[in-house]
Amino acid sequence: MKLLVSACLMGMGCRYDGQHNQLPRLAELMKKHTCIPVCPEVFGGLPTPRPPAERLGNKVVNNQGQDVTDAFVRGTAEVLRLADLYHCKAALLKERSPSCGSGQIYDGTFSKTLTEGDGLAAQLLKKKGLTVYGESQIGELLDERPFFFSI
Repeated sequence: MKLLVSACLMGMGCRYDGQHNQLPRLAELMKKHTCIPVCPEVFGGLPTPRPPAERLGNKVVNNQGQDVTDAFVRGTAEVLRLADLYHCKAALLKERSPSCGSGQIYDGTFSKTLTEGDGLAAQLLKKKGLTVYGESQIGELLDERPFFFSI
């Protein structure tokens, strides 16, 4: 399957702090799927490193109080364009990120408090019909299903 993957999960130093979150099982994933690296924040023109940002309602703000929503929107548009171009049906994205988080994100207070919600890119990919996985769900993409005994 053609799979969008957060570039930081593929080992690219594009996180806000210039680091990465490379998946320990990246080689396995790449044997099974065509992985297309994406970073909505970089695609939107934000530098690396950059101040950390969190979603605050419909906006994305950094810890210096700057509204960076426009950059996130631009970057998300590029991710959607790649999803269409490569006919992707799913994405494996960085959990809790203001662009890529799915299900839970930081609450906009920069206090490490999680709240229910999606990052901007994850939200729009879901709206377009893509299945969005977080990195803790990599087993599902590697067909690791729990084995149940029947008695």
